[in-house]
Amino acid sequence: MIVAMKKVFLFLQKEHARTSLSDLASLGLLHIEHQNPPDGEEINALGEKLALVEQAILILSCVYQKIPPISLPPKDVILACHHIVDLQKRSEQLKEYAITLNGWIDQWSPWGDFDPQEISQLTQKNIFAKLYQIPREQLKSLSQRIVIKKISSEGSMDNCIVFCRENIQLSFRELELPKMSLAQMRQRLAEDAQIILNLKKELSEYLNYQDELLVEKKALMQQKNYFEALQGMGQAEQLVYLKGYVPVDAEEALVTEAKQRGWGIFTAVPQEDDEVPTLLRNPAWISFIKPLLNLLELIPGYRELDISPLFIVFFSLFFGMLIGDAGYGLVYFLLNFWLHKKIGHKIKDQSVFFLFYILSFCAIIWGFLTGTFFGQAWLLNIGIKPLIPALTDTTFIQGLCFLIGAVHLSLAHGWRAILKAPALIALAELGWICIIWAVFLLAKNLILGDPFPLFGNQLIILGLILVLFFTNPQKNIFKTIGSGLGTISLTLVNNFTDVVSYIRLFAVGLATVAIADAFNAMAAGIVKKGNLLTLIAAALVVICGHVLNIIIGPISVLIHGVRLNVLEFCGHLGVTWNGFAYKPFGRKE
Repeated sequence: MIVAMKKVFLFLQKEHARTSLSDLASLGLLHIEHQNPPDGEEINALGEKLALVEQAILILSCVYQKIPPISLPPKDVILACHHIVDLQKRSEQLKEYAITLNGWIDQWSPWGDFDPQEISQLTQKNIFAKLYQIPREQLKSLSQRIVIKKISSEGSMDNCIVFCRENIQLSFRELELPKMSLAQMRQRLAEDAQIILNLKKELSEYLNYQDELLVEKKALMQQKNYFEALQGMGQAEQLVYLKGYVPVDAEEALVTEAKQRGWGIFTAVPQEDDEVPTLLRNPAWISFIKPLLNLLELIPGYRELDISPLFIVFFSLFFGMLIGDAGYGLVYFLLNFWLHKKIGHKIKDQSVFFLFYILSFCAIIWGFLTGTFFGQAWLLNIGIKPLIPALTDTTFIQGLCFLIGAVHLSLAHGWRAILKAPALIALAELGWICIIWAVFLLAKNLILGDPFPLFGNQLIILGLILVLFFTNPQKNIFKTIGSGLGTISLTLVNNFTDVVSYIRLFAVGLATVAIADAFNAMAAGIVKKGNLLTLIAAALVVICGHVLNIIIGPISVLIHGVRLNVLEFCGHLGVTWNGFAYKPFGRKE
């Protein structure tokens, strides 16, 4: 649920502003809304240092070779960060130059090894030597005043060096002399490769200082937040003031501290035009969805609804249907279990692991229901049938997808109706529920060929009447009908497309199983040849095919499973995800 907030104004004496801010930071309760644009030399300098430290941390995160400590942590962390960044820049420059050198080597290898300086010095003896690419059939027709030495051939072109006593220009492609010989290029490439290895080794030594860099990053962030709060204060003569927001259950603690420290404080309920941060608090089983929302940077607005309970339920269902394979679910479970044991102690928030346990179990359960374990066809061939055979029937599963869509969208409008009740506008939401179920029947009729029942017409008529008269009921009946017609014209077709869009659960799930079966069949065809090499090839085909499916599966869930929750469902519920997180000003342990 979204925690209710109180708007807070804190009034401080100007000469005590810095001390009071430090005391306020120790509380870690107030989300500050700046009254003035925070700017100043301290903020800019801290921002530059913070960016430098973050860049150094990012560089070290890509360095894998960790060696034993050889020195104490640096006394000057910022200087160490400069050195880390310089080492990385130097390494990147050498790698880019290596690409250029390799290009030159490829270009000049057909010409053989020669010293460009020696050729250039021939001009001092009135001998002009130039490099040309000349069509082979035109070599014999060239003037006798020049000496042509063929070096090599590339297709229909000959690489030639042309000698002449005069500085003439031939009508062929002339190549500019390289800056160094092939031997020098190869030597420079080898030297740079060794330098890159040395730079990498030097970078790896700084892996021992990662903790110090993280501590410095936190310290810089605290300092930057402090000066931003200081510069962002409002001023009124000898007083300065802060505006912010605090959870209602923390209001009393903040007021008590303000009285003890001699701060002026005023609290009020936020108004409609206030930009209030969002703080979500849910039971543990609902909070498992938090890592996914954080990954997608989805935060509901303060006055919107927290859909976390329904999100985790339907997202888990969608995951099971889209993956659709007990074998893949088992792989996800084992990978998650291994990571949990391997790095779980380093992560404070364990919810991401429990989320994947839930999702893995959903895929395993759906796989058992449909009889799918690393593909379906081979199980049917050995006589293993699904627990619910209907779930393998194309028509039935498509109808089930439409049913899930109708239920999902009806819950959105039902939730809105409960919030609007007992006002008459709640009846408009009931009207949309009627329309959704009429659309469900229409989708089954048009796509699956089911007969459209008589009560379907009654549902859509009832729904249109409710939407028409209760979307925006007014004393003027014509304005009421006009408002209803406008809403219907904009959203009626969308209701049909939204319900039908849930068929993606069938299509993507079917594709996953089809790919698995295709690789299994391919491997089975190879095995029939019966020798050791074909057995190895078949094993590689099966492994590569299923690994591909295992990698693509979560991506399809992120695309389709998230879409159905965030776009279709939230569009009907009216959640726009335009919120921003509650971030209290204060020190973080």
